[in-house]
Amino acid sequence: MIEVEVRAFINEEDYERLKEFFEKNARLIKEDEQETHYFDCEQDLRIQQASDYAKVWLKKGRIHDEHREEIEIKVRREEFNELKKLFKALGYEVKVKWLRKRIAYAWKGITVYIDNTKGYGKIIELEKLTNENNKIEILNELKNEMKALGIKITPRQVFEQRFNEYLRNWKKLKKD
Repeated sequence: MIEVEVRAFINEEDYERLKEFFEKNARLIKEDEQETHYFDCEQDLRIQQASDYAKVWLKKGRIHDEHREEIEIKVRREEFNELKKLFKALGYEVKVKWLRKRIAYAWKGITVYIDNTKGYGKIIELEKLTNENNKIEILNELKNEMKALGIKITPRQVFEQRFNEYLRNWKKLKKD
């Protein structure tokens, strides 16, 4: 499947406003606390422990692309430490770790994520999974919905700058 997404950094006021809006106008999928490890390798390879599962996943393409193929394998939450051991034994070093509180909603056929990532910031993300044929159509739909929510999509270069800043300082930032 192809993941198509748009995202934006949001301030505290928009974070609260959007949570209130989606609580009234969408179906709550789940609230979750996640720990994600990104590996230092050619691909965008990650492992994650969520509240009720763990997973390994690979996102093809470059980080912050608007659409890219995603391969995901879920396992029991308790197996997260085994995943860490496996990737360490294979020689993969952790490049960065995220600690995130995520609220997921279903809204108009779109998955909405409202995130608060420790040391990184608050983000809204609109996402749909699709096939290769209509990814541009879906991307335009998501852009229109973000605009209707009163949120300006954060440019890719801003995400790249913030991500690189987090990469340099994540060990200190996630402790605060």
